[in-house]
Amino acid sequence: MARTRRELLAGAGQALLAAGTLPAARAADTAMLPAKLSPLPLTALRLRPSDYARAVEVNRRALLQLEPDRLLHNFRKYAGLTPKGAIYGGWESDTIAGHTLGHYLTALVLTWQQTRDPEMRRRADYIVSELAEAQAKRGSGYVGALGRKRKDGTIVDGEEIFPEIMQGQIKSGGFDLNGSWSPLYTVHKLFAGLLDVHAGWGSSQALQVTLGLAGYFEKVFAALDDAQMQQMLGCEYGGLNESFAELYARTRDARWMVVAKRLYDDRVLDPLKARQDKLANFHANTQVPKLIGLARIHELTGDAGDATAARFFWERVTQHHSYVIGGNADREYFSAPDSIAQHITDQTCEHCNTYNMLKLTSHLFAWQPNGALFDYYERAHLNHVMAAQNPETGGFTYMTPLMSGAERQYSQPNEDAFWCCIGSGLESHAKHGEAAFWQGEGALLVNLYIPAEIDWQAQKAKLVLDTAYPFEGTATLTLDQLARGGRFAIALRVPGWAEGKAVVTVNGRPAGASFDRGYAIVARRWKAGDTLAITLPMALRLEATPGDDSMVAVLRGPMVLAGDLGPTSTPWHAADPALVGADLLAAFTPAAEPAVYETRGVVRPGDLRFAPFYRQYARRSAVYFRRFSEAQWREEQAAFLAEQARLKDVAARSVDVMHLGEMQPERDHDLRSDISYPVSYRGRQGRDARSGGWFDFTMKVKEGPLLLQATYWGGERDRSFDILVDGVKLATQTLNDKEQPGKFYDVTYPLPEALTKGKKSVRVRFVPHDRSSAGPVFGVVLFTARP
Repeated sequence: MARTRRELLAGAGQALLAAGTLPAARAADTAMLPAKLSPLPLTALRLRPSDYARAVEVNRRALLQLEPDRLLHNFRKYAGLTPKGAIYGGWESDTIAGHTLGHYLTALVLTWQQTRDPEMRRRADYIVSELAEAQAKRGSGYVGALGRKRKDGTIVDGEEIFPEIMQGQIKSGGFDLNGSWSPLYTVHKLFAGLLDVHAGWGSSQALQVTLGLAGYFEKVFAALDDAQMQQMLGCEYGGLNESFAELYARTRDARWMVVAKRLYDDRVLDPLKARQDKLANFHANTQVPKLIGLARIHELTGDAGDATAARFFWERVTQHHSYVIGGNADREYFSAPDSIAQHITDQTCEHCNTYNMLKLTSHLFAWQPNGALFDYYERAHLNHVMAAQNPETGGFTYMTPLMSGAERQYSQPNEDAFWCCIGSGLESHAKHGEAAFWQGEGALLVNLYIPAEIDWQAQKAKLVLDTAYPFEGTATLTLDQLARGGRFAIALRVPGWAEGKAVVTVNGRPAGASFDRGYAIVARRWKAGDTLAITLPMALRLEATPGDDSMVAVLRGPMVLAGDLGPTSTPWHAADPALVGADLLAAFTPAAEPAVYETRGVVRPGDLRFAPFYRQYARRSAVYFRRFSEAQWREEQAAFLAEQARLKDVAARSVDVMHLGEMQPERDHDLRSDISYPVSYRGRQGRDARSGGWFDFTMKVKEGPLLLQATYWGGERDRSFDILVDGVKLATQTLNDKEQPGKFYDVTYPLPEALTKGKKSVRVRFVPHDRSSAGPVFGVVLFTARP
């Protein structure tokens, strides 16, 4: 029988985590986990050969390909200085410009710490000096590259929005603030990068630039009353609360904590403090950094409510809103709890979300160490973060799709993409050793089995962790050098999926370990040359999705395995594979390669090869499978295959798809609007336009007969609107409470070939009739007509 991730991840300990209590040790020995812990610094680690070490090196080369002067273009231009490099395209030529530079600074610091490449430090110091020059030229403390799009479409220096905001002129949406795309999110990335340079090697110039920027925004926020502040915070602001809290930690100037606490979104955070899960239909990555900020504020102030919100959010996201690879969100948004099986799409698992969830996990672990926290960390780090980098090119995914047959789309070197997930990707792959080893109260904890050389200054020891994990189950820690002998504890994480079957030895003999909160702890007098080894069972298992036992994934140890559906160069239009039988795992046979299996007779429509999901960067995968008994399959086969065929047929005929109400699709399709708003209903995102307004967007077309299909909700109040294509009315649509009540439904409109002849794209516009509204429209698809 398949177990749910909740059962495996949580166990007895995790169920208690949200309440702030933890289980007692499971052995009579007095060795216990330390109460206070911190990760070993990256400077104390050198990664040994592994997929992780390769990822760091590939990422280091990607950092070297980027040109600091090009990233600094707008910082200098808007300060009245001559740019030294041409501006990059994509997001860096939009009003969110500058966010990449903040990520880049952090990645440079982390890579310098992980590898000691002097070029990383040189570049970071150069960028800080350039920012200091631009800040001095402005004279206000502000420094930035973000833009502001005026009504005529021109993009100008984004600083001009802040005097408006101070005067109470606030036009705030989910991602737009007075014509600028998530400006405070961009400010946060710069803040974080500067703080990381300061922490990395004590750069006083980085701290001074940060203080100038902080003072500028302190004045902006001080001009707003509480209601205006909440109106402004309706636009994504990243983890700016964390940055101000961290600035307080560095300077102990109380004014920065005052600002940190004001950066508090009542609508999202109050329910979490009350332990209420109201996350459905919230943009996921907008929220995670807010909780990281609360976690940092709690660490500095002891505010119990902030800790409650952070713990509760982590528990709900990891156990009720996450996919098997540890990522979350469909098309960037949370769905209802335990509804993962309904949201296995080509738009799952934005990388930024997981990047931030791992940061939050480390905060919680430092408060109360529990192996269940790093069971999640390992799952997401191995199966999602590692899958988000193409190790051949250094490119990154935005989403990591889990829909069967979907292609992972990686950024290309030097292309003008610069998504948020490129920035977080540059950081993630600069720090693979960051959370692997922790220390506290004279003890060393091994949380991630990543091959590494460790310089443990607290015990004047040098250790080496050798392992082929997760392809093999054994990891060996050797005390290579020990300046002074003595008794201390080393704790090895025993993952929940091992179900207590770990074997722990010292110098090849039973170690007599104690067990506490998911760790095997060996406390003894150590000497140079001693070896401590752990062997974990690496059996296959099935794991059901939260809320639906019929939808399962295959795992081996911490690793998600996926059915190999062929190279990405070959289109895949077959039905989603299913698992049929009583003893499914018995039909999996190990292949010659590590962690690779062949199936016999249990996969429909045909046998598959299963391999580690994260390594399938150039392959199409099947991660989730509907599970049937033989009898159920006979009953369901016809309907199942017919529905799969219908969905694949629509997908195969699609020319372009527009997900309305969602940030990136609307950007990609150049959505324009007036008196129009994103909406969310029954788990679907959409958009409407009110009387006097409209919205339109670009869609690709091709030669031949085409159909335009729009999705509506049945049971709307009466409303009517026109649909135009390149200014020509295609149809008038009327919605009312009698049409398809209680469900979403599609309306298809034939597109005259005269409207598309000789064109590569058209603009589709929705215009409400007088005193009516258009939509909501929950998506538009343009596809070819059947012959």
